[in-house]
Amino acid sequence: KTHRFGWEAQEAVEDARESVARLINARAADIIWTSGATESNNLALLGAAEAHASRGRHAITSRIEHKAVLDPMAALERRGFEVTWLEPESDGTVPADRVEAALRPDTTLVSVMLANNEIGTISPIAEIAALTRPRDIVLHTDAAQAIGKFDVDVETLGVDLLSISGHKIYGPKGVGALYARSRAPRVRLTPVFFGGGHERGIRSGTIAVPLVAGLGRACEIAREEGAAERERLATLSERLREGLASEIDDVHFNGHPAARLPGLVSATFPGVESESLMLGIPEIAISSGSACTSAQLEPSHVLLGIGMSKGEANCTVRFGLGRFTTPTEIEFTIQRVATAVQRMRRSRRR
Repeated sequence: KTHRFGWEAQEAVEDARESVARLINARAADIIWTSGATESNNLALLGAAEAHASRGRHAITSRIEHKAVLDPMAALERRGFEVTWLEPESDGTVPADRVEAALRPDTTLVSVMLANNEIGTISPIAEIAALTRPRDIVLHTDAAQAIGKFDVDVETLGVDLLSISGHKIYGPKGVGALYARSRAPRVRLTPVFFGGGHERGIRSGTIAVPLVAGLGRACEIAREEGAAERERLATLSERLREGLASEIDDVHFNGHPAARLPGLVSATFPGVESESLMLGIPEIAISSGSACTSAQLEPSHVLLGIGMSKGEANCTVRFGLGRFTTPTEIEFTIQRVATAVQRMRRSRRR
């Protein structure tokens, strides 16, 4: 038992849980609070693999997942699990038939991201679920990049576990959630760390009430404004692609031509190294990879994973559009990038 101030805090936590659940068409009982998508991914993968290890110790994922999936999968290998690493299509799609070909009698876990964080490709998760559900295989998807960018419905997708990031939908940093199906077929999770038995005994630790409340409000805004914002971002992204293609002779756009996030553009400018381009236009916020890996000197594992050479990957940048991006900024970006690319190519020819 606790005092009334504690009741108010608990009410805020449960209201936020309802808001997250409504955004993805889940039940509030399915939502587990975490510190972010990285923890959600670790809890989902390590927890599900251990909980179902008596049935099998084989997992499947793709080579272009976020590091927060790749590293836990590698940790499972060190614990004696077998992991099949799928090669994606050149557009970043992870086809269901490749998952099907990798399935074995001892497969208990599959993890494929809903939308890629570097090239924006959306994978056919519902098709993959049609393969895993009848076989009683746990299906996890990292939806950190997808939530708020398009409609995400856990029932339509057919997933058992889904990871959510707070700051990716303009909520606070340091908070996230894991959708874990609590009704039949119920997914079982072994806790990754232990303490007070919070969150159905799956994720111990004091809940950060202000952060959780902020994530709940961010989910409400995403529900209210999501459709209009997606249309706006799709229009801006298309204008950015058209503008760059018309102003620059040789530019290649990466990812699926249709099944892609509305606010992400990955572009390759042959002959222009991404680091040089970034330094040449410091007033424009572009990156050479994801925010989590762009500090590394090696080319992006995602770009290499879709078949790029190191040289091509080193000439690729990512444009991230968001809620505060304006049409004026898009036009400014087109002109500044075109000028910089042309200048750098002329310098190389001298």
